[in-house]
Amino acid sequence: MREYLTISPAQAAAVVLSAVGMYGAFLVLVRVFGARVLARMSTFDFVVTLMLGAIAGRVILGDTPVLEAGVLGLGTLLILEVAVGKLRTIPRVHRWLTPAPILILEGGRVLEDGLRRAHITIDEVAGALRTQGIRHLDEVAYGIFEPTGAISLLRIGRDVDDRLLTDVVRPEVGPPAER
Repeated sequence: MREYLTISPAQAAAVVLSAVGMYGAFLVLVRVFGARVLARMSTFDFVVTLMLGAIAGRVILGDTPVLEAGVLGLGTLLILEVAVGKLRTIPRVHRWLTPAPILILEGGRVLEDGLRRAHITIDEVAGALRTQGIRHLDEVAYGIFEPTGAISLLRIGRDVDDRLLTDVVRPEVGPPAER
């Protein structure tokens, strides 16, 4: 029974190193592929996320899926999450870990370059517009793809404080997008 509950020091080190490696790989991949991978998930995206979790869990636990390895792997991931959360308070680290918000709509126009940078489609933008009760594109002063994957919409009609847009990436403005 003991073999199902405990692991050797070498196995423990392998679990910790695997957890650190998978956490680091996840941070880099999310940064490379953008916040879109974490944004509002379709059923397919949810299934892929479950598969990624299964792969990460298998890598972290290795050939030793026992209670102690599981607790050690989970604890390592949580400690890493707390550490990265504290590192995010350092502006330079925060800028590297958190992508800048991207302008995707401006003055009723869809910014194609913004959509490309955010890795989203016009259909996803249309869904966000409908969710917010927007009936026409010309009701929108700014649409911003946030680092969380959400789309923020600022309506026309009131001045927008420039401080709200200082960190927003403004892509090239091209012709209006067609649906």
